[in-house]
Amino acid sequence: MAFHVTDRMGRMHGDPDVDLIDATLAELLAPHDGEHIDVSLTHESGWCLTAFTSGVLAWEHLEEGEPRHMKDVHMPRVRRLWLSLASGDLATVEAEPWTTGYG
Repeated sequence: MAFHVTDRMGRMHGDPDVDLIDATLAELLAPHDGEHIDVSLTHESGWCLTAFTSGVLAWEHLEEGEPRHMKDVHMPRVRRLWLSLASGDLATVEAEPWTTGYG
C-alpha cells in the first residue's frame, strides 16, 4: 500500500481512487458531533496530512519530528496537497508555509 486515507469515523481505506479521496474530504463539510472532526491521508513513508473541520491542516511524520500546521486552508488546496502526498511528492507539501505545532 502506497498510502491510505482515514475518514472521520476512523476507517482506513488503502490506495483509494480520487473519488474516495474527494468523498473523504467532503466529510469535513458535513455536520459533526464535535468529536470526529478530522480526516487524514498517510503516505507509506510515514508522512501524514490531517485536515480538520476548522480549516487547520497539519503536516507531520508519524514517528519522528514535530508537527506543523497551516490555518484557514481551503478545500482545493487541501485536495492538491493530499494528491501530492499520495503520489509521493513530499517536496511540494514541504514547500508550504508551515507553522510549528498543531494550531
